[in-house]
Amino acid sequence: MAENHSISRGKRPSQSRGSGPSRPGKGSGGRSGAPGRSGGPGKGPKSGPKTGPKGAGPRGAATGGPKGRPGKPATKANAVGPKAPKGQKGPKPFAKSERYDRKMPDKVAIYGPHRRRRPKNPPVDRLEVHDSEGVRLQKLLANAGVASRRVCEEMIAEGRVTVDGQKVTELGVRVDPRTVEITVDGLPIQLDDKLVYFAFNKPEGVVSSMEDQEGRPCISDFLTSSKHLQHRVFHVGRLDSETEGLLLLTNDGELTNRLTHPSYEVPKTYLVQVRGPMEKGIGDIMKAGVELEDGVAKVDEFRLVDSVPGHILVEVVLHSGRNRIIRRLFDAVGYPVERLVRTQVGPIRIGDQKQGVVRDLSNTEVGHLLASVGLEG
Repeated sequence: MAENHSISRGKRPSQSRGSGPSRPGKGSGGRSGAPGRSGGPGKGPKSGPKTGPKGAGPRGAATGGPKGRPGKPATKANAVGPKAPKGQKGPKPFAKSERYDRKMPDKVAIYGPHRRRRPKNPPVDRLEVHDSEGVRLQKLLANAGVASRRVCEEMIAEGRVTVDGQKVTELGVRVDPRTVEITVDGLPIQLDDKLVYFAFNKPEGVVSSMEDQEGRPCISDFLTSSKHLQHRVFHVGRLDSETEGLLLLTNDGELTNRLTHPSYEVPKTYLVQVRGPMEKGIGDIMKAGVELEDGVAKVDEFRLVDSVPGHILVEVVLHSGRNRIIRRLFDAVGYPVERLVRTQVGPIRIGDQKQGVVRDLSNTEVGHLLASVGLEG
């Protein structure tokens, strides 16, 4: 009894885990299919695939499909059949499509063989005016003062330049300035640098001559620059000593002859100051013609410019070159001239040029002047 009592009141006999019956999922078997943990109360290492109620296969195997997440149906990407062995290419998509069966057309068959590019400018040897030993046309024009070289190139390309009457549009043309005649926009270009052209605004009291035996002021007194002195120039026409204004100077004899010859009828413009007021109809009388001692004289144009108390300023244009013709005309109609200024000869204007100043005519002015009397540069 005592023994039985001690047994019943004492500790229960220890049992090592795994030696007796174990609870489901615990003990030596642990989870189904997994070995128990040996060596005492600690848990042993896991081994073998896990099993569970969701499936008996290894983790990651989904029911009813190939590789994929558990329970997730296979996608289109992984539904494709097995991969081709390494090193062996599978069939190309659209391999049998007619669109991809056709070859690209041959470019040569469409566009033809490659052509050489055209030169920027066509050859100039074909032009009769081209002189391989001459000067480039655009350089010659620039040196003549027509414009800058770049602007001259544009003029040539636009067909505004002719050489000996032939239009030139190529930039590589060379010409001999001693033998050719060049025009720009129909105006002749003076290429002879030995010919000079000046405009002189003559003051009152200066004699229209290069020398004066009486010692009066004359034109040569105003030719002071080295360019003026190295050329022997002469005046085109005359102005009496009391008359002011434009007087052309040049060493171009042919131009001088044509400007002064009556047959070319070069117009000249004057400003005339007379005492006022002036009766109506005087202008019509002067345009109709006034009888003078050396014949009838008339003006081409008559225009009232300004009027102040006691004085009238009139502009007249005429082509006659007879001596003192303006003064004699106004004397004949009863209005003596108080002051007379020539402002223009042909296409050349005095503008705002100061009195006593001698200036070079621009190349454009020379071209207009030569053209006005039928000369070419």
